[in-house]
Amino acid sequence: MARKPRLAAGRARALGVPTRGTTNPNRLRRVDRWMTGTLASFLTTAADPLVVDLGYGATPITTVEMAARLRVVRPDVRVLGLEIDQERVDAGKAVASPPLLDFRRGGFELAGARPVLLRAFNVLRQYTEEQAFEAWDTMLSRMAPGGLIVEGTCDEIGRRCTWVTLSADGPLRFTLACKPSGIDVPSDLAERLPKALIHKNVPGERVHALLAELDACWATAAPFAPFGPRARWVESARLLAERGWPVVDDRRRWRLGEISLEWAAVAP
Repeated sequence: MARKPRLAAGRARALGVPTRGTTNPNRLRRVDRWMTGTLASFLTTAADPLVVDLGYGATPITTVEMAARLRVVRPDVRVLGLEIDQERVDAGKAVASPPLLDFRRGGFELAGARPVLLRAFNVLRQYTEEQAFEAWDTMLSRMAPGGLIVEGTCDEIGRRCTWVTLSADGPLRFTLACKPSGIDVPSDLAERLPKALIHKNVPGERVHALLAELDACWATAAPFAPFGPRARWVESARLLAERGWPVVDDRRRWRLGEISLEWAAVAP
């Protein structure tokens, strides 16, 4: 039987276990760009713009970067980085500038915070599927009313990413993002699927069908290759939408190497 995430030792009773902690500057630039674009109006209208970065890793650089990027959209945004490992919290405290940027020891229980937006990247891969879904429920129960979670995975330099956007009603959208020149086929992103989907990339599952269809669109879009991988990605996204997949974004986002779909398109 799979074990539930344990409570880390200590007064804070942080829920979860430490991640490997690996991170790099600009690793999460693609998801940050998506948040400042797609979620701009959501952030600007939030009554209390508290954003949590959960499990930022051995250094706080990606939290610092996210705070700077979100501040362009919402100058008074407050970003709180949470980590279970106290040494990582201490590293964050060294660059904190409260109340706009702070760091605290915490896990899935969010250390008592009630954010309107939460980013959790490369956090759930070490858990079982059951534990990952439990973590979703735990985090959602701690969010401010109407809050959103962006949970996903990326490679070490942030060129291949996927994520899920969740609300209290459950998963809403699934997004793929990449540097088009860094892939041979779109299904290369399969290795970076979030925990909820990575074991479902098998025949008969929706996410497998999506990646196969996107590869087929990529092949059909081969005549666009002379105009560059970005143009080929845009045409692939257009074809995917044309073939009836519930694509929810447009050419402006596709040009950035993104494609977002309704969660129902990939739901296990």
